[in-house]
Amino acid sequence: MRDVLSARGRAREQVRMARETGIAAVVGRRYWRKAEARVVVEAWRASGESLARFARRHGLGAPRIAWWARPVEGRTPAPVHFHPVRLATRDAGGGAAIKVHLVGGHRVRVPPGFQAADLRRVLAVLDAGTPC
Repeated sequence: MRDVLSARGRAREQVRMARETGIAAVVGRRYWRKAEARVVVEAWRASGESLARFARRHGLGAPRIAWWARPVEGRTPAPVHFHPVRLATRDAGGGAAIKVHLVGGHRVRVPPGFQAADLRRVLAVLDAGTPC
């Protein structure tokens, strides 16, 4: 009988320790260390839930988990890419034309006084890859 009671006591103690060392212990903390954040991020990934649902269920802010996911998982932010811009020389009309070089290799020369709606239509056709 005594062994049964001590086994139950050990089991309760193990459950308590698991709660304290798991996500339940981390959730209430104001500040997280990387190891503590790792517990939350790994629990979120293992749950298969969306970030918003997981955060709501545990009373956490989704942005906080998202912020920690990057350093915990060893990811770095994507680099920022700048595209070169060169203004064309002034034409006889007196205004500067703009040359737009698109990713697919197309180039569009936009004269002064263009209509924005026209340019949107041209870019949509080029983006769709359909012939004019």
